[in-house]
Amino acid sequence: MSRFTLSVLFVLLQLLSKSSLSQYAPQVGNIGCTAIHADSSILHFWATDVLKSQLGYKDISDTSLGLAAVGTADFTIGKADHMTFSLGDAGSIELTFDHEIYNGPGPDFVVFENGFSFGGDSTFLELAFVEVADTSGNFVRFPANSLTDTNFQVGAFGSVNASKINNLAGKYIGNYGTPFDLEDLKNIPNLNLGHIQKIKIIDVVGSLLQDFASKDANGRKINDPWPTPFASGGFDLDAVGIINYVVKTNVKELNSNQFSVYPNPTNVNGEIRVQGNLPLNGYRVFDVYGNEIGSVDFISAENNFKIIAPNKAGIYFIHIVAAGESSMQKFVVQSLN
Repeated sequence: MSRFTLSVLFVLLQLLSKSSLSQYAPQVGNIGCTAIHADSSILHFWATDVLKSQLGYKDISDTSLGLAAVGTADFTIGKADHMTFSLGDAGSIELTFDHEIYNGPGPDFVVFENGFSFGGDSTFLELAFVEVADTSGNFVRFPANSLTDTNFQVGAFGSVNASKINNLAGKYIGNYGTPFDLEDLKNIPNLNLGHIQKIKIIDVVGSLLQDFASKDANGRKINDPWPTPFASGGFDLDAVGIINYVVKTNVKELNSNQFSVYPNPTNVNGEIRVQGNLPLNGYRVFDVYGNEIGSVDFISAENNFKIIAPNKAGIYFIHIVAAGESSMQKFVVQSLN
């Protein structure tokens, strides 16, 4: 085998290695980042009450140092404002809201922490698990993933790469929230994604020591700055904002077979027909980020009606209201190229 061929193979292996260890959305300021700013118009409501909080130790491996002691639980109520509540190692907090959360278009809620950047991709991030509960009160955890190297412990002021983190709160720097999509929990039996009432945040103990390590959905140790034996140890929760919420009305949900959307997928600017067996009262179209699309033309207003697809390829949702009932349907718009 020639030296040139070996060089090419080496480069390919390096690229494959980087790809396999860096496959999630990157940090704020990079293309593909999914962070949502605290001032975003898609955030409609914030946490309104603390149901329960449990402080963790400053350092779970040395309990003599005592519990975390910065902020109070009520700092997490309302809009993100940099007033944070430090959970400590393995500490937790349960929050509730004026409106229930539902599995709508794109992310459904956002969690804010106060991580900061050292410059470029070098960031200090403290992470946390996120769980939700419906009307049953039983919490279900989002399937978290951490691809951070576990051969060496990230130190107390060490850096974590956001592109190796998925479904963990604290992925983004302060003032930018980490989005969570209830669609990731669609296969959980008996979890009603249309009526989420509570959110629980649990600090990740980023230790690589077996006795203390937190692990992701694949059983891999999660490596983040540790130990942080300070009063502000652990995850520092700023706020939780809601994107998709259930309006408190008597509107019922349409059965999935009462309306159909076709062709699906369709082309940009193509006609989309919505066929149903109830008179139409109204409709709205959203992109995957929850932004309402205001440029979609309405063609007719019968039981079988048509709209013109958006002029940009992507995934969209149409919210249909008919005879006092509503339904959300997903459709895909393809490029003509």
